[in-house]
Amino acid sequence: MLRARLCALLTVVVLGPCATFVDTHADELRARSDDGNLGLGFKSDYAEVNGVKLHYVAGGEGRKALLLIPGWPQTWYVWRKVMPELAKEYRVIAVDTRGMGDSSRPETGYDTETVAKDLSDLMQRLGADHYSVIGHDVGMWIAYPLAAQHREAVDKLIVTEALIPGVTPTPPMLLPPDATAGLTQFMFNQLRDLPEFLVAGREDAYMRWVVDHLAYRPERVAVDEYTRAYSVPGAMKAGFAYYRAIPQTVQENQELRRSKLAMPVLAIGGVIGAGKTTIETMKLVSDHVEGAIVEDCGHYTPEECPDRFLDLVKPFLAQ
Repeated sequence: MLRARLCALLTVVVLGPCATFVDTHADELRARSDDGNLGLGFKSDYAEVNGVKLHYVAGGEGRKALLLIPGWPQTWYVWRKVMPELAKEYRVIAVDTRGMGDSSRPETGYDTETVAKDLSDLMQRLGADHYSVIGHDVGMWIAYPLAAQHREAVDKLIVTEALIPGVTPTPPMLLPPDATAGLTQFMFNQLRDLPEFLVAGREDAYMRWVVDHLAYRPERVAVDEYTRAYSVPGAMKAGFAYYRAIPQTVQENQELRRSKLAMPVLAIGGVIGAGKTTIETMKLVSDHVEGAIVEDCGHYTPEECPDRFLDLVKPFLAQ
């Protein structure tokens, strides 16, 4: 059942029963399906690392590995539109981090250093001694300590659409409502117990509010799939745990930023989203930053603007 569902997700982009957006790579995926299930060699699998069971989807026959880290409230599925193209040149591993998607949901360990260790252990388990990393949203939070603490393994770092706790200066709260809408989840999700109480049974409504306020093209974001993933008991609590761990993450990152990153960094912002703050954040921890702003795009760059995203990512990785 899971393999059949993943096949459908990787061959046709489904945004819901009423609104659909057909992936430009769908025909190619069908034509090159080589394992009878997922196409392009993509397979769903699991690995036990660092005391947690991680779900990941991997494919591609390239010699170089590429790790894709999603944000909240997404899963590995946020990368579905760019995975087939990247798999032409790389061995692509899109992961559900602890608490996300089909990975296990432990009670603790949601500070980003711990999650980064999960992913470092996963890549070692998969035989990838060297790899590049792309992180979106909370995935950018995780990608930073992964690159900082495992710089001997991370060749290149690409991040998109986030602030990093402990690196980015704390934004002011006294701003017009439209300007602070994107910060709502930071404050709300950190509260104890109340978010679970208010969101239970209303996961779809909450996620659509978040997406509608952060996306330029919300119809291209797979809210139905994320609602499915986060309606499982305990899933929203695990997602909130990343925000509740922010104080610990801040302390960790304040220590990590004492030494700047050595690998090349590409920072991508959407014009309606974190935007240039993504670039400015990475310049605080690296002297080797290339930056780009994607026009007519919001927070969900790999979903809203996959072609433009690939236009930026592919040349950077090929350098």
